[in-house]
Amino acid sequence: MFTGIVQGCAEIVGVEEKQDFRTHTVRLPATLLEGLSLGASVAHNGCCLTATAIDGDRVSFDLMQETLRVTNLGTVAVGDRVNVERAARFGDDIGGHAMSGHILCQAQVSEIIDSPNNRTVWLDLPPSVMKYVFTKGYIGIDGISLTIGLVRGASFCVHLIPETLSRTNMGERRAGDRVNIEIDPQTQAIVETVERVLAERAGQS
Repeated sequence: MFTGIVQGCAEIVGVEEKQDFRTHTVRLPATLLEGLSLGASVAHNGCCLTATAIDGDRVSFDLMQETLRVTNLGTVAVGDRVNVERAARFGDDIGGHAMSGHILCQAQVSEIIDSPNNRTVWLDLPPSVMKYVFTKGYIGIDGISLTIGLVRGASFCVHLIPETLSRTNMGERRAGDRVNIEIDPQTQAIVETVERVLAERAGQS
């Protein structure tokens, strides 16, 4: 489990491509290396990955075909930075919201509005996913737990404070970029339960 409180950014320092498979290596900040062992879970742009090799501060992770298909990790290159978070431990503060590290889809950044001390980012989602998006609800964007601002058709926005911009890669995002989306699991469960109940009632009438 993750909390959506990104602990920093890690630079991609190596990429090995194979058929429907990729291994990428990141340079982890020293603060995230303590106690890290093979098999540990680390979220990259919100996607839960498993450490497969550790060489000093260089840590490698394997990406399977489904990960490459669903997430934006198949497009990262050497020199890019990804948001990282170690798996939560019992007793940790949950400053964001509970996240699984399982990406549902990608959204495209459509507009960025900068103003003093904050940034508003508008994103376009597939219409089928918008049923889970509510004003003031939770959403995971590239692993960051954020509160939804406004909802407009198949688009929504989030507001980013300077701390989020300095700690994550959201300050580097531009219109046209694609970001990983994880829907709040409680919201998803409620929406799908209501849909199922209404469908059953409609079938009985």
